[in-house]
Amino acid sequence: MTAQAVIQAWDQADPSAIHPLRRVSEEAYWESGKAQADMLAAVIPDGAKVMDFGCGDGRVAIPMAGLGYEVTAVDSSQRMLDRLTEHAPELTTVQADADGIAGHLGRRRMDAVYCLAVLIHHSYADCLHIIGKLRAATKLGGILVLDWPLSDQPGEADSWIGVTTWSAQQQDDACQRIGLDPVDSELPWGVYRAVKVDA
Repeated sequence: MTAQAVIQAWDQADPSAIHPLRRVSEEAYWESGKAQADMLAAVIPDGAKVMDFGCGDGRVAIPMAGLGYEVTAVDSSQRMLDRLTEHAPELTTVQADADGIAGHLGRRRMDAVYCLAVLIHHSYADCLHIIGKLRAATKLGGILVLDWPLSDQPGEADSWIGVTTWSAQQQDDACQRIGLDPVDSELPWGVYRAVKVDA
């Protein structure tokens, strides 16, 4: 699927289709975001300037702000950002896709960027493009947390809720090209440090 097709599908989706816990209860949905924010806090330094790319309605961005992070919530869907603003009007929001980030940040760079439940729905090419833009938005030495799963049988998503997986070699090669150094962690997502690309 193209990045635009994924964005359109999410933008038009009923809130109950966005996350399986929404079918359980709103409380379970928001509690899961708080739990994920607590996990992110294990690898992102206190008080860091962070970007939540693909923030949706703020399930993780809002509790991250509550933990004292300076959060910039970015999503390509204004509808999602409007939902976030209903819950947390004080949070900084930016409507942008990966290509639009630089226009909003200018020369500023984030201490950390996390991107959860976004990359898994994109093709290999779109995923690499997005990760490259996220890396460019991160300071040297900064942290990126990415839902970039490995598999012994990698394959591309074939729908807006499908999952793209990568081989270890594909991911290693991409990290070298983009400037990411994997960091050991207990998180369910990949954790990387932004480094210079080898010449």
